[in-house]
Amino acid sequence: MSAEIALVPAGRARELGLDRSMVLGYGQDDRVCSYTSLVAMLEASATPARTNCCLLVDKEEIGSYGATGMQSQFFENIVAEVLNLTGQYSELAVRRALQNSVMLSSDVSSAFDPLYAAAYDKKNVAYLGKGMVFNKFTGSRGKSGSSEANAEYVARLRNALDSNNVHYQFSELGKVDLGGGGTIAYMMAKYGMDVIDSGVAVLSMHAPWEATSKIDIYETKKGYSAFLAEM
Repeated sequence: MSAEIALVPAGRARELGLDRSMVLGYGQDDRVCSYTSLVAMLEASATPARTNCCLLVDKEEIGSYGATGMQSQFFENIVAEVLNLTGQYSELAVRRALQNSVMLSSDVSSAFDPLYAAAYDKKNVAYLGKGMVFNKFTGSRGKSGSSEANAEYVARLRNALDSNNVHYQFSELGKVDLGGGGTIAYMMAKYGMDVIDSGVAVLSMHAPWEATSKIDIYETKKGYSAFLAEM
């Protein structure tokens, strides 16, 4: 009566393609972004110029509800606890700390699938093997329900990536009025912090087995490392 049971495809993740350039496995949305985020954090400098933080949150696919979802106030509470330990706690200090933060909302993006080409805008879609993916805005029906990154923040981010030789691409989630989707970006943007969606392109997203490019995974880790070092 109290057990949590999950049914998943049998078998380990495996290499895919004649050149073994892809990874095939279940649940890469969003484990592939969690993995690259964590590795970048573990490899980051022990004495960064700014405090680094990696949040691995739950329940995103159902709206980020519950104590472990981004809709809860656990992160705000943690910031308050840290400020209290430094003797600088106040409600205003918490608000300022959150507002002065910058964030990458790490989530996957849909990769172009030639079998369903009509669902994509070929000039505004991610492609496997072309690097880390950024979504300046998400949402559906245009930008409905979206958190859009401002141009100044995107320019700073591009400079950091270019200076670290990170390959990246910009994408939308399918055709306007046909595709769409949401992330946790808007939940953090409400604090006034700069946020943009970024991650790995996925083929057959939400299918029992999803495919990603090894190159994209590597470049995404590099991108997260550049973000922690430069931003």
